Amino acid sequence: MESLYILVPLSVLLILAMIGLFAWALQRGQFDDLGLEGDRVLQADDDSKPAKAALDTDQALRSQRPEQSH
Repeated sequence: MESLYILVPLSVLLILAMIGLFAWALQRGQFDDLGLEGDRVLQADDDSKPAKAALDTDQALRSQRPEQSH
């Protein structure tokens, strides 16, 4: 029973920390465009032309596709 005096406040603090991290991520725009973020991870760090050309081609193909309804 005494362990609950420690575990309950710790779990409340953990939940508050998770909510804070989620709010921080929302403010930073982490969830604005998930597709672009996934493509950005695949790009080279030095902005090499092949990686940029592949991303440009992928974005052009996406803009040509008709919108799909879910």
